[in-house]
Amino acid sequence: MARRYSGKKGRSASKRPSSKTLPTWVRYKPKEVELLIVKLSKEDKTPSQIGLFLRDTYGIPDVKRLVGKNISTILKDHNLLSKIPEDLMALIKKAVAIKKHIDQNKQDMVAFRGLQLTESGIRRLVKYYKKMKKLPVDWKYDSKSISLLVE
Repeated sequence: MARRYSGKKGRSASKRPSSKTLPTWVRYKPKEVELLIVKLSKEDKTPSQIGLFLRDTYGIPDVKRLVGKNISTILKDHNLLSKIPEDLMALIKKAVAIKKHIDQNKQDMVAFRGLQLTESGIRRLVKYYKKMKKLPVDWKYDSKSISLLVE
């Protein structure tokens, strides 16, 4: 994906292996992995945290290749998926933290610009999620009352 405010593409990250087969050293069955995902979700972990935990602790490199579904799809099937998508919630938490900083440091114009960019990202994501029907049409980002949502 391209960067938001520069012309750079940002493609220097490592790539996944091109083979679509599951490695032979994975010893977990799909049903076990699904139960692990449900258990970790009940411990208030986000889908990306669950993926990292499965990779680092259990040695499961790719849930989709093993189970055939994404972590979010598994959580949606078990009604454990959050009402607000994870990336939007992260931006909201960031905006709340910047607002708290600006309240204490009123002259920090760099932080104010960061808040503007963050809120712009929130509005763009909300527009996308409403179009994809992952958020209700009447959902609205209100910068004054949004801090209640985070806490």
